[in-house]
Amino acid sequence: MQKLQLLQNQFNPTSDDIFFHIVQAPPDPIFGIANAYKADTSNTKIDLGVGAYRTDEEKPYVFEIIKKLEREVVNDPTLNKEYLPIEGLADFNKGCQKLMFGQNSPLIASGQIVTAQCLGGTGALRVGFEFVKRHIPGDVYVSKPTWSNHNQVIERAGLNQFEYPYFDPKTKGFNCAGTIECLSQARMGSIVLLHVCAHNPTGVDPTEAEWLQIADVCKKRRLVPFFDCAYQGFASGCIEKDVFAVRKFAELGFQMIVAQSFSKNMGLYNERVGAVHIVTSNKDISARVLSNLKIVIRTICSNPPAIGARIAAKILTDEKNFNAWVEELKTVTGRIIKMRTLLKQELDNLKVPGNWDHITRQTGFFTFTGLTPEQCDLLTKQYHVYLLRSGRMSMAGITSKNVRYLAESIKAVVQKK
Repeated sequence: MQKLQLLQNQFNPTSDDIFFHIVQAPPDPIFGIANAYKADTSNTKIDLGVGAYRTDEEKPYVFEIIKKLEREVVNDPTLNKEYLPIEGLADFNKGCQKLMFGQNSPLIASGQIVTAQCLGGTGALRVGFEFVKRHIPGDVYVSKPTWSNHNQVIERAGLNQFEYPYFDPKTKGFNCAGTIECLSQARMGSIVLLHVCAHNPTGVDPTEAEWLQIADVCKKRRLVPFFDCAYQGFASGCIEKDVFAVRKFAELGFQMIVAQSFSKNMGLYNERVGAVHIVTSNKDISARVLSNLKIVIRTICSNPPAIGARIAAKILTDEKNFNAWVEELKTVTGRIIKMRTLLKQELDNLKVPGNWDHITRQTGFFTFTGLTPEQCDLLTKQYHVYLLRSGRMSMAGITSKNVRYLAESIKAVVQKK
C-alpha cells in the first residue's frame, strides 16, 4: 500500500502521459481464482473459490420460484423503467424488515427501523459505513479473519479499523474469550462489525450464549453493532434461527446497523439486491436518519435498480411465494450440509492425518480447512483444486462426484514433506 501510494505521488502534470505513474493493481483474490479455474483445461479441476451455489452437476442454479416471478415482472404491462425512489422499492424494503426483524417486530410497528434498498450486500456495507463516517465516526472493529472486501469497503469510507481475534486455529472454532477481551478494551462508541451467521471465511459462528456475551460487552462499552447478513438460511437451514443475533440485539434495545443481501439465499447474484437497516430510538429520529441516508445513496448510486427488488418483493410480501422460496432454500442448503458430511467421511476413511471434525461443526458456504498456504498452492498447482491460500473452501463446489478426489488430494498435500 505504501509503495502504491508513493508511485501515485509521482504524478507529473507536465508529462505527456498522464497515466504513466499508475502501477498494476493486484487482482481480486476470489475472482482471480475463478478466472484461473476457467482457464484450466484439466478434467479433474474443482472450483472451491467463489461463494456461489452449484448443483451436484457443478452447474449454476436459478431458483424455480425466481424464474416464475421474473417472468411475471417482465411481462407486467403496468411496470415501466422510471427511477425508483432514492431509498428504493417500498414493498421490498417492508419485506426486508420483516424477514430480518420478524413479522411482528415492535420496532417495525413503531417506525424505529430505517431501511433503504442497496446494490447487494457490498452496496449496503458501503452505504452503511459512509453513513457512519458522516454521522457517528469512530473506530471499526473487524473480525480476524473476515471477508477481504470488508477491509476495503471500510478503508474507502475513511474509517480506522482494528481486528478482534475471532478464529482460534487450535480448536478451529470461535475465540470467544479473545473477542470479549479485545472488545472490552475498545474505545467507547466504536463500531463493531459482526457476521450474523455462516461467518465468511471461517464458517464458525458464536453460540446463542456467546452472542449474549458479545451483547453484554457492547452494552458496557457503548459499541455500535454493524451486522452483515449475507447468508440468512445457509447456517442452520432455518431463516428464523439464522438471524438470532440481530433479533436478540434488537430485543435488548440496541441502536444498530444491518447490511442484508439476497445474492446467496435467492440466487440473485447479478441483480445486486440488498438493503441497509438502521435501528433508531424513535420514529422522529428515524425520519432524520432517512433524510441523511438518502443523501449518502444519492452521491454513491443515485437510486437502485428495480428488477431484482421487484422479484424479491413478490417473495417477501406473498405467503405462497414465500413458502415456495423457503422450501427451495432448504433443498439448496441441505445439499451443502450433505457435502460437509461426505467430505469428512472421505477424509476419515482415507485416514488423512489430523482431526477433521471442524468440517461438520462449521456452517454455511465456507469451511476454514486449516490447510497452510503452501498446501493450498500445491492443491491448485498439482491437483487442480482452486481455493483461497488462507485455506477457505467453498462447500458449494463439492459434489458427490468429486468429493473422493478432493479428499485424496488433501491427503496427498497433508502427507507431503
